[in-house]
Amino acid sequence: MTSHFLPFLTWARHYNRANLTNDLIAAAVVTIMLVPQGMAYAMLAGLPPQAGLYGAMLPLLIYAAFGTSRSLAVGPVAVVALMTAAAAGTVAEIGAPGYHLAALWLALLSGAMLLLMGVFRMGFIASFLSHPVISGFITAAGILIAASQLRHLLGIETSGKTLPQVIPSIAANIGAVSLATLALSASVLAFLIWSRAGLAALLQRLGLSAPLAKLLGKTALLLAVVVSTFATWALGLDAMGVAILGDIPRGLPEFGLPAFDLTLIQLLAAPALMIAIVGYVESISIAQTLAAKKRQFVDADKELVALGLANLGAGASNAMPVTGGLSRSIVNHDAGAETPAAGAITAVMIALAVLVLTPLMAYLPRATLAAIIIVAVLSLLDFRALPRTLAYSRADGAAMAATMAVTLLIGVEEGLLAGVGLSLVLYLYRTSRPHMAVVGQVAGTEHFRNVERHEVTQDPHVFSIRVDESLYFPNARALEDRIVQALADLPELRHVVLQANAVNYIDASALESLEAINDRLKAAEVQFHLSEVKGPVMDQLKRSHFLDDLTGEVFLTQFDAMATLSPELTRACLQAERCETLRPLPAQ
Repeated sequence: MTSHFLPFLTWARHYNRANLTNDLIAAAVVTIMLVPQGMAYAMLAGLPPQAGLYGAMLPLLIYAAFGTSRSLAVGPVAVVALMTAAAAGTVAEIGAPGYHLAALWLALLSGAMLLLMGVFRMGFIASFLSHPVISGFITAAGILIAASQLRHLLGIETSGKTLPQVIPSIAANIGAVSLATLALSASVLAFLIWSRAGLAALLQRLGLSAPLAKLLGKTALLLAVVVSTFATWALGLDAMGVAILGDIPRGLPEFGLPAFDLTLIQLLAAPALMIAIVGYVESISIAQTLAAKKRQFVDADKELVALGLANLGAGASNAMPVTGGLSRSIVNHDAGAETPAAGAITAVMIALAVLVLTPLMAYLPRATLAAIIIVAVLSLLDFRALPRTLAYSRADGAAMAATMAVTLLIGVEEGLLAGVGLSLVLYLYRTSRPHMAVVGQVAGTEHFRNVERHEVTQDPHVFSIRVDESLYFPNARALEDRIVQALADLPELRHVVLQANAVNYIDASALESLEAINDRLKAAEVQFHLSEVKGPVMDQLKRSHFLDDLTGEVFLTQFDAMATLSPELTRACLQAERCETLRPLPAQ
């Protein structure tokens, strides 16, 4: 029972030296990535670099205790950093005290929301964001992230949060490009892009084994940071216009809650909820994908609790909002992480780096961090997803396109809301027009299929219809209208059978429609029957008076219904080889 509330006990009891060795190796590799990435994502969020490093300390320790994924690497990530900048920028300017305060409250609020969702077992919340919407949002966010970093690559000042704002700003300041910054950033960017595949291949050619070469290939970020920092210091590039980080506070973060501001909290509540949901969806998808590779299980509700507590820890330690990162999690997994202890060890290593290495980072060029961000977001860009989705589903493609367009042109929060809103509208529209099939018996079988797709037989006295959707308020009237139409078109009609094998739920509005159908058919001396009703739906109906008033019967199968209502024709069809020898119902 204790392990239910403290998931780390499930693996800590069996932790051994082999686990520790693998976790140490994975932690070392992730730390090499996380130090530059943490500072880069803090810069993206408009926060001081130490905010990103602090986000890789206490949150990682907390997640190691409460998380259920053995590979997920929690910490600052690009999309959440962009959303943090967008939300905090609405209440204060970057660099102002109120800006950092807003970022801390975003971490606390999103953490509290995630924790509450976990307590109330709302892991299903991830289903409310469709994959096309998330994919479109992340792709658009990646474009915005890359565009926002061009100013650091070029060494110019720009403004704006959307493409219509950023692009003209870059064009207006293009004459002030720093050649030294441009040369440095181009070199770092080219190296990082090449190193994604080329560094490991080069190390293999030099005689290293493939696994070791792949592992050392992950040190490209650290190599870029070290070399560019040394070059800036040695060549005095800062005097030539290359922007550097400057002094970074040395030591561990101060712990404590930020100043309470009710007005600020109210302004940030909605953005914090979006950060919480997007972060959770990104995190749980990564965790479940990696867990499947090792046949492990990730508890969605406990992940909500773990990520919520991690963000509360971030807000209480002067950090920024955190979630699971894709690239670091893959590296953590590939490096051999056995347990969440790898994350805890990473936190310790990050703390040592802050205590020891921060004085050496003063000459780290901002252009290097911008290059790291751009290379990281390259994996977020999937331009083929939109045409692929449009070809499969125009509705989902429209939701993706709208999400991308609004995110790029108006803002990240508006883009996400537009995508979710359009998805819900399209869902309601689609389910309000459910697919309904008139069914008949396939010769020689007990199967009933759509008369428009199969060669079947029907009894002109029996109208059998299958509705392929749950019945609820948007579509209840559609079924009623279809049956009333059949009543008018078929003068010999004596029975209507609703085949309900695809109906998973009937709400109160649909129940009223079924009652209205029963009353109309009764007035026309036609009996209303149901077949293949699922157990939970039958339980619902039993809580009403509908079954007591039903003029017909409830049959276990559609074959049972036809065997009772049209026994001769049903038996003949069961023994026949072709349906045209039987008496078909005229096509409607």
